[in-house]
Amino acid sequence: MTTIQITEFTDPTCPFAWSAEPSRLRIEWLYGDQIELRPRMVGLSESVEAMAEKGLTTELLAHGAARLSAAHHMPMDTAERPRLAVSVPACRAVVAVRRHAPERTRAMLRALRIVHFAGELVDEPQTLRHAAERAAVDPDELEGWLAEPEAESDLREDMRAARAPSPEGLALPGKLAADPDSASGYRYTCPSWELDRAARKLTVPGFQPTAAYEVAIANLAPELTRREDPEDVAEVLRWADEPLASAEVAAVCGLEVDDARDRLGRVATLEPIGSDGLWSLSPVPAA
Repeated sequence: MTTIQITEFTDPTCPFAWSAEPSRLRIEWLYGDQIELRPRMVGLSESVEAMAEKGLTTELLAHGAARLSAAHHMPMDTAERPRLAVSVPACRAVVAVRRHAPERTRAMLRALRIVHFAGELVDEPQTLRHAAERAAVDPDELEGWLAEPEAESDLREDMRAARAPSPEGLALPGKLAADPDSASGYRYTCPSWELDRAARKLTVPGFQPTAAYEVAIANLAPELTRREDPEDVAEVLRWADEPLASAEVAAVCGLEVDDARDRLGRVATLEPIGSDGLWSLSPVPAA
């Protein structure tokens, strides 16, 4: 039974949100169906011109990806892209899937992150179709959903909510981003969590260590039970039922990344991305 509802403000293209996936998976392993994470889209970028005005360049983003990948061990293609790509089309795709196939929302968000950090331009229609296929969403249905006015209105509501941080979030402006379109002058950075249990709410804004989420959960619901660490890396891949990065498996298991990578190499197959990749359980050889 779900005890805590968690609104996760995020964006498919944010390298910090991608780098935080090990923490999310660790929390979901520990607490299971006692918590429910609901992604809402920040909409980090809507036009190439606005990105350029902020000083963003393909070279700068490539350097940032290399730095974050080295620091947090999540797989990223660090080559310079042929052009800047905006995130709002990908955010709209997540919202459209959330409306029509809510059980595939996380899969669609995850797939968009994977194709983006593997080097594809996430605002291209073909990239959205590729991500849909990866998320087990019919690409033709997705195109129809994206054309509905509700997809746009729901996305704009997500973006407005992301630009209305809670008072607790505003108390930590260093974890927020300046935004002239916000009444407060700030928006949530990715990922930011709002935790809600009945009338009690807590906010964990911006990129945080796993312990910050555990402290918030313990304060809201100290009676929740924590699952024991998995027995092996294969158990984590079976539980996730999707390819995971070495750092994600390491976080869930409580291992060092190199140790997790060595263990994964014995039981799983790697889909390369950047200097690492995503692991899937190797097929069992036929007898």
